[in-house]
Amino acid sequence: MSEHVVGIDPGIAGALALVSRAGDLIEVADMPILRDGSAGRASVNAPLLADLLAQWHAQEIICEFVAARPKEGPTGAFSFGRSPRRHRRGMRRPWPSYSICDAPKLKRLIGIPPGKDGAKDRARSEAIRRWPDKEALFARVRDDGRADASLIAIAGLRREGGAHV
Repeated sequence: MSEHVVGIDPGIAGALALVSRAGDLIEVADMPILRDGSAGRASVNAPLLADLLAQWHAQEIICEFVAARPKEGPTGAFSFGRSPRRHRRGMRRPWPSYSICDAPKLKRLIGIPPGKDGAKDRARSEAIRRWPDKEALFARVRDDGRADASLIAIAGLRREGGAHV
């Protein structure tokens, strides 16, 4: 069993977090994107993502499940929904253990109340509370993806039975 778990908040505003099985935040990275799509549309760059995971020696990955959102256009829904599959496709073999968990379950596992109102600020607040020495990683409003990725890793550890994390 690996010493580290990677949490992924998928999408172009997402991030990745490397967390020890003891719950220590080791590293956080914004999602690698390129604006190489049609009309300069941003997309997750799977090879860059795979390189990052290889550098981290990821053995286990927990990714948030994504689906189309209300009032989202078909192009955005399609590209956002396929982004977790792109993560895996760009990775070299042997593939790490990979699991997907939906947002409501993740929130329950880390103790964030359900609902979308203020969820991003609650995630940042929880990340700062949990890792006060890393508060600069979550200081900006747009750092919610970093907080989500970090907490996704913790939720994955708790789901495995590490409730003390």
